[in-house]
This record gives sequence, C-alpha cells and structure tokens, in this order.
Amino acid sequence: MKDLLSVTPAELEELILSVGEPKYRAGQMFPQLHKGLSPEEMTNVGKKTREKLAAVSEYHLPQVRRKLVSALDGTVKYLFELRDGHCVESVVMRYNHGNTICISSQVGCRMGCKFCASTIGGKVRDLIPGELLGQVIAAQKDLGERISNIVMMGIGEPLDNYDNVVKFLRLVAHPEGLNIGYRHISLSTCGVVSGIYKLAEEEFPITLSISLHAPDDETRSSIMPVNNRWGVDELLTACKDYYDKTGRRLSFEYTLIAGKNDTPEGASKLANVLNRHLRTRTTTMPIHVNLIPVNEVEETGFSRSSDEAVKAFAAVLEKRGIRATVRRKLGADINASCGQLRRAEQKAAEVTAETTGKTASEEA
Repeated sequence: MKDLLSVTPAELEELILSVGEPKYRAGQMFPQLHKGLSPEEMTNVGKKTREKLAAVSEYHLPQVRRKLVSALDGTVKYLFELRDGHCVESVVMRYNHGNTICISSQVGCRMGCKFCASTIGGKVRDLIPGELLGQVIAAQKDLGERISNIVMMGIGEPLDNYDNVVKFLRLVAHPEGLNIGYRHISLSTCGVVSGIYKLAEEEFPITLSISLHAPDDETRSSIMPVNNRWGVDELLTACKDYYDKTGRRLSFEYTLIAGKNDTPEGASKLANVLNRHLRTRTTTMPIHVNLIPVNEVEETGFSRSSDEAVKAFAAVLEKRGIRATVRRKLGADINASCGQLRRAEQKAAEVTAETTGKTASEEA
C-alpha cells in the first residue's frame, strides 16, 4: 500500500494510472492531500476514483496524543501518535516573521548524545517522508494557521534518515503542496560527515546547523559518541567544503553544560578551532554560534551553566570575531525542549507495565 503523503506528483500520476483513472486526477488530489484532506474528504474527485485509490494506498496524518500551550509565549508542543502507536514530538514557535515548527525525523535516536532526552532508549525506527510532512500538516490543521518555517531539530538525526529526509524536503517545498521554500528550512545534524557531503551535492538552499557542543575531541567524544567516528577536525573540514560547494551559511549549536564545556578557556579553544578551519586564505565563512544552556534531564545529571558563565563564554567568542547569541528559551512552562514529553509518556507506560505485569515492549 502506497503512503499518499510520501509520493511525488509524478508518483501519484503513476498510481492513478495504475487503477485505470486519467492522470490529471493527480493534479486534483495532490494539493488536497497536503491540506490535510484524506481522499474520502475530497469533494473534487468522484467516489469511484476514491474507492479505487483506497484499494492501493493509505492516508494517515499523525494524531494529537497530547498538546501543551505555553501561557508565556504561545509556544505549542505536540506529542503526535503515528499509525503504529509510536510517538514523536513537534513544537510550533511563534515569531513576528511567522510560525516555525520544529519536527522530528526518527522515533528515538541512536546517536547517544549524553545531554539529550531524545536518545534515551535508543532509536526505534525512521520516519517516512509522509510522517515528516504529516507533522507540519497536522499542526497547521490543528492551529488553523499557516506554518512558514521548518527546523529539523526534533527527535532523531536527520542525516541518519537521509533518503526519507531528502524526499520530504522536495515534497514540502513543492509549489502545489505546502510550498515552504528551502530558504525557510534549517536542518540540524550532530555531525554525520558522510551525510554532510551528500547533502552538499543536493544543492538545497537550506540552512545547515551543526551540533558541535565542544571545542576538542576529548570533550566532544565524552558527550557525543558520533565524535568517535568523525572528529572535530574532520567535521569542520566537511563544513568548510559544504560552504565552498553551496555558498550557504552554516550555524553552530553549542550546549553549555556547567563544569563540562562552559569555561572561558573552552570558549577560546572553540574560537581557535573555528577560525582555523573556516577562515582561511580561500574561505572566509561567516561564523555564528548559538549558545544553548543545557536542558536539565533527570537521567543525564547535567546542570545548566550560570548566566554569568554564559555571558563570559559569549564575550570571548565575540572578542575573537565570532557572532554568538544565546538562544531564547521558548515554552519554558511546558518543557518545550525536544524529547521530554515523549520520555514522560514512556516512563508512564513503564509504570503501567510494571503494575499490570507486562513488559514495556508489550505495553507499546
């Protein structure tokens, strides 16, 4: 059975032709699917066509399992339930320039970053293109408002789900669909170097964000296992090559953890390594670092850096010619940061399983 939100217009034409209908039906249906209408809800296509399509395809939007709305800034956090019962998170943030949604790319994550709630329990599975797209459509439909920007910084590592993510990017930008331009999309990676090189060849004019979080291999490997595969030097070389190939700026995310990576000396090391790799005789790349005080998650034991430490770290970077901003925390009253709502649901399921005598996997 074909997933209707995962097919391109050309693939939808093939599907329509395969059930004996004229291919122009695809042009009627594709925009409707991306507005959140199932074939059964469409009024511009006859019942016979819809029945034929239903025999060879499926249409599923993520269902809202939980929805939290911040009383502080209007941020909306969704726990979406997928067709198989697994859950992912999406967060809609409101800005003057429009609504931005942060979406998930996998159920769970296998990258193992020590400070991240999303990776607790590991990776369950990849999301298909329609499940990526479905988060945007479902949130837009629930809110009754247009979403104009996307950040792929939710649960999962996008470049560990490369093919599905690339197809999603083509679908979400399609002019007959949601028509969200590539320049309004950011993709964050923990440093999957092979994926960065592949993405450069796609020549999407998106913004690539690198989750760096440490200035040297020893510190980074202790909190990000991916660094054991691709070290800091190899990662920053890939970043330079990406910029040279695409001309698109990159941003760097740096989570500040008290006593771990938040000292002025660490900031000086970070400035040195960024300037050495990204400001050379052949490349003068604009460098922007987003400083993010760590989200305190019970299982990690990490603590937020003090405001004074954050300011001191930023000041060192600025003095070295590197733009540094402290990310504003949105949805503080609803724990809007990635992975925490899903983790709470998992823990509740584990407690229920214990009291009923079932295993957690049986409960899921």
